Amino acid sequence: MGISTNNRRLFIARHGETVFNKVARMQGQAELHTPLTWEGCVQAREMGRALSYYLGADARPQLWSSTAGRALQTLALIAEEIDADWHQTHRDDRLLEIDVGHWSGRTYSDISAEIGPIVDMEHKLFSVRPDGGEYYGEVAQRLSHWLGSLSFDQDMLIICHGMTARVLRGLLLGLKPMERFDAPIAASLAQGSMVMIRDGEEALVIDGSGQGERG
Repeated sequence: MGISTNNRRLFIARHGETVFNKVARMQGQAELHTPLTWEGCVQAREMGRALSYYLGADARPQLWSSTAGRALQTLALIAEEIDADWHQTHRDDRLLEIDVGHWSGRTYSDISAEIGPIVDMEHKLFSVRPDGGEYYGEVAQRLSHWLGSLSFDQDMLIICHGMTARVLRGLLLGLKPMERFDAPIAASLAQGSMVMIRDGEEALVIDGSGQGERG
């Protein structure tokens, strides 16, 4: 059974493609603030337009974002499309991407060449704990703490990251923790996708055409 959102809708998406995403370079939580590519900007605009159509004349949702620049930039573009005030955004470190520690700034291929495969291709998740970083159970813990602080008194738009969004969705949907990863993790969605979750039920707002999770 999923988490009750008091009949409020939570619109959840990851940020648009960044210059690091484009070349498969790790971002994580480091203060790199890598900017969106042109494609990333297009993805954000398309999500905003889809959300605007979905909302219609409804009140604009409360804005939430990871404190990472790439998430805030994505939210700015979406907010413009739905006529929401980006300056009213609630920023929270608990929405940051999984911490990849010493892998930050390095490419997937370089790390794999050094220590072997690091991605479980079946689940599209890290198969090993990032060196000096965190693992999925810790991501779930901080997201659970964030969810516990919410009053669910209005709809929300939440922009975060690939791995973070999957764990957040897993918690909201009441999924069982995946034993190997010690956290409830929802299915992967393409970049540029947005979902709506209300009282444990998920609906797709827009199905993007970008790649899978890379921070």
